[in-house]
Amino acid sequence: MSETHEHSIEDAKKHIRTYLIIGFALMCGTAMTVWASYINFGSREINIAIALLIATVKSSLVAGFFMHLISERKMIYSVLAVTVFFFVALMALTVWSMDRGSIIHYQ
Repeated sequence: MSETHEHSIEDAKKHIRTYLIIGFALMCGTAMTVWASYINFGSREINIAIALLIATVKSSLVAGFFMHLISERKMIYSVLAVTVFFFVALMALTVWSMDRGSIIHYQ
């Protein structure tokens, strides 16, 4: 076999191994999410925060490895940062609107 062919097989094996590890990590994250849903951490807000933390880690793995953002350039990270900013802002507005004392909560 040629040197190039052997090199490409080794690269493919490395990528497959990485995908299997990330897939296993995602399955563990799903199991942790289900497990955490049965535990009362003191308040509903803490339970939601823990579930969102697990979901954030899982989505970071998907974006980083399956969408190949881990090896992309500065422009991709800039777009990702803007997306994260608006996501956090929208989640903050949602949580703020749930407060009974806020000006946007209607009785």
